[in-house]
Order: sequence, then structure tokens, then C-alpha cells
Amino acid sequence: MLTFEQSTPESLGVPSDSIIRFIKRLQARQIPMHSLLLMRHDKLFFEGYYAPYNASTLHRMFSISKSFTSIAIGLLVDEGRLSLDDPIIHHFPEKLPAKVHPWIAAMTIRDMLMMRSCHAATTYKLDMSSDWVESYFTTAPTHPAGTLFHYDTSAPHTLCALVEKMTKLDMLDYLKEKLRPLGFSECSYILKDPFGVSMGGSGLVALPMDMLKFGYFLAHKGFIGGQQLISPAYIDMAVSPMSETCVTAPLPSEAQGYGMQFWRGEKNNYVCYGMGGQLIIVFPDYDLICVTTADTQSIAGGNQQIYDALYEELLPFLQDAPLPEDPKAASSLADMLPSLCIEPLSSTLSPEKALENMHKINGKTFLVQTPSSEFESFTVHLEGQTGKLSFAYRGKPYAVSFGLGNLVTGSFPIYDMQYAASGAWLLDGTLYIKAHIIDAYVGNVQFQLSFREKELVIFMRKKEESLFQEFDGHLYCTQVESKTPLQATGYQTCSTTEQRGI
Repeated sequence: MLTFEQSTPESLGVPSDSIIRFIKRLQARQIPMHSLLLMRHDKLFFEGYYAPYNASTLHRMFSISKSFTSIAIGLLVDEGRLSLDDPIIHHFPEKLPAKVHPWIAAMTIRDMLMMRSCHAATTYKLDMSSDWVESYFTTAPTHPAGTLFHYDTSAPHTLCALVEKMTKLDMLDYLKEKLRPLGFSECSYILKDPFGVSMGGSGLVALPMDMLKFGYFLAHKGFIGGQQLISPAYIDMAVSPMSETCVTAPLPSEAQGYGMQFWRGEKNNYVCYGMGGQLIIVFPDYDLICVTTADTQSIAGGNQQIYDALYEELLPFLQDAPLPEDPKAASSLADMLPSLCIEPLSSTLSPEKALENMHKINGKTFLVQTPSSEFESFTVHLEGQTGKLSFAYRGKPYAVSFGLGNLVTGSFPIYDMQYAASGAWLLDGTLYIKAHIIDAYVGNVQFQLSFREKELVIFMRKKEESLFQEFDGHLYCTQVESKTPLQATGYQTCSTTEQRGI
């Protein structure tokens, strides 16, 4: 199993101060980081995890999955089992309609890897209850393949299905076998679509250290432990600029071009890029690898903030030769490690006003009056540095526990997924609660509660790709004057396993 030697930043030409600035910059911009791993000259010089995450916490990697799919295809090419110029329809005769559109018939595996298929968007999202792979061949194309870049997650999903069809293995199991010297964690896996195919475009769940091993594998062009695990020519080709992305890119970091399921970066680097801040960034010119996990889904330009902090706080200060050790900076950096955590919300309302608001609403139950809502009632319980938002949904009682000035962890209702939540009083008198989903599905669910005399208005917003739809929208509620049967039975509270202060 591949392990990495650890070294001080200065011995690798990296000032510890630059890492501290990088971390503090993202903290100041309230970027919810989950992990940060930094390697130079094949040595690990920083490894940090933001509580409640730690080194053994599995994390959804989203579209980093696409880069894994590309490598799996490259391995099959090496084995002589397929060619990049194969029309994809040749491998899925059972999925084809009676009449195949000529643009689909002409589309090759190479086209799909370059995101230059004949589809302008992900095909299975049109009807996720139908066969996801089949949708790739039955959805009407928008343009001939090989002509334009359009980001299309159904392309790598179909290619993952091809890997699993040819190998008779789950794609990640195939990769673990072929790339055994890397030693990917046994607990890592890929989520499956409703039809049993691994989600090769977005479903990888693994450890941050797995991502660093993958970045190391790429940086060394597949030569690991004296073995050439894949053709170096394939990696060179896959990470090179092959498609222009500037027309569709919303951010500079996505406008530098695309290879074969790999993005190009602004500093002659290449990137395995996952939604929400899941990044493996390889800088050949600096012999540097950066791995991050995060949840930037609710922050406009959040991923760009990570890039910019890296480009401006770290890269300009790297030196080719070792630097003198800096005990003071090294001590400051070491002191930061145990305090890294997802930042809890901060109140902007005065403590006096917050206390007044708490007394007005604490323990009172409000019935939902919004027509057709399946939520029935809400109650807020506040005591000291903790709170609990209890609610009834479809006749069942649930609750979300949260901290005030700290994080509280538990199991999120309905979905039974781990979360970490905090709450805060905002300047306008509303109560804001944010629950970070820290399970296989990464995201967050937010509640904003506005109290008026005998009235409660709730705004719920979820930032997660496919689940938690219930927690999206507005609810109007009115206060219950006396104890209801629902109150009398008591609410099922989510277990509070840990509290973390700042």
C-alpha cells in the first residue's frame, strides 16, 4: 500500500506562513472546508481536517468520479479490449431504439471522454425513473458529436456502464484491482443508479487520502512502486487541453480547457474537479498536488475562491530550494490543526434582543397553514447553547438539534444521514439554522424562521443535488394556544453526539 513520507513545509521550499494565510483567507470568506492535503516533491507537508470530519471520514467526491472513469477506460484500451474510436453504439446493442439517430451512431468513446458528445446536457435527468444508460441512446441529440464542448454527466455514466459490462466488476473494484499498489481504502465505493450501474459521473465516495494517491498516480504518469500501471501516453493525452470551455464556463477556473474527463487550470495545471469544492489539483510546474474537500454549493463562486487563495497565498511563495526552518510559524500552523472545524453561524442580533426573542417563542407550537404542505407543525426549543427545531411531517415527529455558537451533530430526520448544525439570531430578528449534511450525500439544509405575534413564517432551502426536496420553499404557520395531542406525545429527537465550540 502506498504511503507518503511527511516533511516540514520549509524543507520543501514552502513557507508555513503561506499555508496559514491560505487557511485564514478561506475562513474569512466563510468557505466551508472539510479537508486540505498538500504534497510537494512527493512528500506530504500538510494534512488537515475540519471537524466533525477526520482522516477516516468518507466523503462524496462528485465529478472527480469522471476522472476515475477516464482512467478505467484507459486501462481497457491498454488491455486491447476497446478503442477510443469505437462508436459507443457498438457496445450497447441492447440499449438502442429501433431507429438510431445518425449523430448518435457516429459518436465515439473519444468524443464522450472529451465532453464533445452529441448531447448538450445530461440525458438521464430528463426522466430519472427510466434506464439512465438507455437514455443516452434514445434522447434526441442537439448537434453532431466531436464538434462542441458541453458538460454532460451521462457520458461518463455510460462509459462507466461500459467498464462494468466488459469487466463484470463494479468499476471501482476494477480500478482497485488494476491499481493495487495505490492501496485505495477498502471502505470506498461508488453510489449506484436505480438500475444497478455505478454512477461513474458523480457517485464516488472515498477518503481525501485516496484522492491524494490518485493525484500522485497522475503526476507520476502511472508509474508506481516500480510498476507502469497504465500507459503514460494515455495520461498525457487525458490531462492535455483538447476542448475549449471558455464559451460555457461561468468562472475563470472552468474556462481554461478540458482534456478527457480532466479540467485544465489557470497555472498550466490540471484538475479532477468535483462539485462543491472536491478538487485534486496537480501543478507540474511546481511539483505540487493540492487536495480539498468542501461544500461550496450554496456559495456563488466558492470553488474559484479556493483556487484564488491557492494561486495568491501559496504559489507565489514557493521556492525551488529548501527554506530555513521557521519554528514560530510552524508552531502557529500546528496550533491551527486541532481547531479546524466547519464554522458555526454567528449571531448579528444583540444578546439582549436575542434573549427577548427567545422568551417570546421558546416551546410554542405553530400549525402549518400552507395548503398541500405535508409539514404539520413546528416548535422551537432553546436552552443555553443548544436548540431543537421539532416538527411533524406526514404524521410523524422529528427534530433537528443545533448549537448556538457551536456545532451539534446528529442524524438528519427522514433521511437518517449524519449532519452538523448551528443556529444564530440575525439582525432582522429571524432565527437562522444551517445543517451541514456530512454523509454520502454532501450538502446543507437551511431554515430561516420569522416570528410575529402568533405567526411563524419559515423559509427552507436545500443545497444538495438530488435529495431533501421536502426542505425547499415557504411555510406559513399560526400559533397553537393550548397543548395539542402532538405536543403531548413528545417529539423524536435526533441524537446529539457531539458539540464543538470555536
